[in-house]
Amino acid sequence: MIKITAKKLIRLGFWITITLLLFMLGTNIWVVQSTKNLIYDPVQVPSNEVALVLGTSKRTVEGKPNRFFVERMETAALLHADEKVKHILVSGDNRTKYYNEPRDMLQALGDLNIPEEHISLDFAGLRTLDSVVRCKEVFGQSRVTIVTQEFHCYRSLFIARYFGMEAVAVSADDGGPVGNLLAIREILARTIAVLDLYVLQREPKYMGEEIQLPI
Repeated sequence: MIKITAKKLIRLGFWITITLLLFMLGTNIWVVQSTKNLIYDPVQVPSNEVALVLGTSKRTVEGKPNRFFVERMETAALLHADEKVKHILVSGDNRTKYYNEPRDMLQALGDLNIPEEHISLDFAGLRTLDSVVRCKEVFGQSRVTIVTQEFHCYRSLFIARYFGMEAVAVSADDGGPVGNLLAIREILARTIAVLDLYVLQREPKYMGEEIQLPI
């Protein structure tokens, strides 16, 4: 019988921690380096017929307007006004009748003078992976312009490219700071995305029948 001492357990825990940290570092470098050249500002981005706007809550947990939501809506509206995109697909969570990201985005874009007929709603964008894959498989779009904050662009593009999409992204940032907790969350999310794609081979929770966009 092998006796495991406290010293051996500490040493084992140390090397497990180092291995996990190196894996996280490696996956983050991979995600960022493989997609960084596909992120543009709204002026320089190539034209596409469809923009995929990824959902987020319109308000923070404190009840204040969420600047990430505002930035995404304003950027999508700018792309449409500049004829960089013809149609906008908003994709987000629709978990309850009181929380409906696509409806909130539709209203916000309407307030920014985007005609409703130029907007389509995906109510099953529960995660970034779901939104991206459904954009291709349900809504039939392989060439899209993804609209989200820069820190989120890398992971979104990494998923899109894995599924063979010719995607580019527009950074919707206005230069404001990204909090430490959010930065850590995104670092973890990139590693999870690699595992989802290459190990677990995760798929969207909901797929359904194909939907033709009016373009």
